[in-house]
Amino acid sequence: MTPDRKIKFLLVDDLEANLLALEELIKRDGLEVLKARSGPEALELLLAHDVALAFLDVQMPGMSGFELAEIMRGTNRTRNVPIIFLTAGVVDQDRRIRGYETGAVDFLPKPIDPGNLLTKAATFFELARQREELRESETRLRIANEQLAHRNQALAEADRNKDQFLAVLAHELRNPLAPILMGLDMVDSVEGCPDQVTELARMMRRQMGQMVHLINDLLDVSRINTGKISLKREKVTLASVLDEAVEASRPLIDAQHHELVFVPVDESMVVDVDRHRLSQVISNLLSNAAKYTPAHGRVELCTEVPEEGWVKISVRDNGEGITADAQERIFKMFEQIDSSRQNGLGIGLTLVKNLVEMHGGSISVFSEGAGKGSEFSVSLPLLEGGEIKTAQQDEKLIVDAEKLHSARAMVVDDGKSIADMLAMFLQSEGVESKTAYDGKRAVSLAKEFKPHIVFMDLGMPEMDGYQAAREIRKDDSEVILIALSGWDRPEDRQRSAEAGFDGHAAKPVTPNTLREFLSMLEH
Repeated sequence: MTPDRKIKFLLVDDLEANLLALEELIKRDGLEVLKARSGPEALELLLAHDVALAFLDVQMPGMSGFELAEIMRGTNRTRNVPIIFLTAGVVDQDRRIRGYETGAVDFLPKPIDPGNLLTKAATFFELARQREELRESETRLRIANEQLAHRNQALAEADRNKDQFLAVLAHELRNPLAPILMGLDMVDSVEGCPDQVTELARMMRRQMGQMVHLINDLLDVSRINTGKISLKREKVTLASVLDEAVEASRPLIDAQHHELVFVPVDESMVVDVDRHRLSQVISNLLSNAAKYTPAHGRVELCTEVPEEGWVKISVRDNGEGITADAQERIFKMFEQIDSSRQNGLGIGLTLVKNLVEMHGGSISVFSEGAGKGSEFSVSLPLLEGGEIKTAQQDEKLIVDAEKLHSARAMVVDDGKSIADMLAMFLQSEGVESKTAYDGKRAVSLAKEFKPHIVFMDLGMPEMDGYQAAREIRKDDSEVILIALSGWDRPEDRQRSAEAGFDGHAAKPVTPNTLREFLSMLEH
């Protein structure tokens, strides 16, 4: 109970001397005594104050104690105030019954026994104090809950803003990457191109791949934290997944001139996993080993079965190693193995840990210290038997040239360089192509050009890709509409499908992805 908030007792007696004597007897710290010499005066005090206990003289002129008690019981504010009657006369059975009916808790005869009075006053004082403390606790709890609700609302809003920011960031970063990546692929495929230029293009493409990898990692962590990512499990051989991971990581390993030791995996090892996500996990660990190992180092990828039903996948290196304190925080968001180098965003291992745990596995790290290399181990459950799916090789897709030479494509993007580069690629594939740099122009050009397939950006000013797609679809129900966008959340794909798009790909789009869409023209 707060010090400035006192318990209040009411004394009602028509004699001032009695009031003063009673007050002197019951006074104590934390108690405020209110005094009234008549029923009406007592009612005024009862309406103005929260009274914890009322001592009422029975025999008073004008309004007796019983009459005052009856009024108190008939009023919402005062009906629960406990009453002790004070009487100088003999309390017969009828009067006692009447008193209890009006809410009396006791009768004290005059002259009053000080000990008895003090005991009852102390009892009701303590009860009132406890009730007051309970009310104050409930008030504090209510305020705390309200504050918590406000904070949760603010956190939810901040989380929504973060997700929106990451989506916008990915969109804005992917847009300039798209024409660069497409141009590098075209340079790489030019016959007779000088070896130096070809190698330069490949090196630039590897760096572009790292940029796309960072963007995807950032978005994946956000999706996992908000429960917006799910695994597409299938029964696959562990060997096929590790092969994919090695293939994805080899450019960085080779660039550092490392020796990669990949111990062959038993083809009988089968796992129920999301092939892409597990490959992403191992590739991330291999890339980390390559980055934190000085040039001409050694990186090992091996597996073992420590116990029945489980496989342990280990990535070892002879690189910089990890201190004991760093090992404890290495899987936390934005932590760096070596903060002085600022190599990467510090989210890769957080993502790895989350993905491994989503698969029902665990990950650990071991290092003897700085300069003594490190080892990351992933433990996953193994399966026995079942239908196995094999990995598809990422070879150049071949599309029927005859079909493409008679095909017309339209590219729509408010990024002129993106649209122009994509159109150039389509022309190189034998597709007649035209560009539009906004939604309105796309709608009018579609009526003139009558394209068989339209590659359209979504986030354009004035008329966005969704609206433009609907307008184009009104005039041509057979046209194939493909959304190409930096927006690649599940809700973005759902929205594009609802707008009538036949496909959706995230920028920067690869040549093979474009060829897959072009193959739709063959049907």
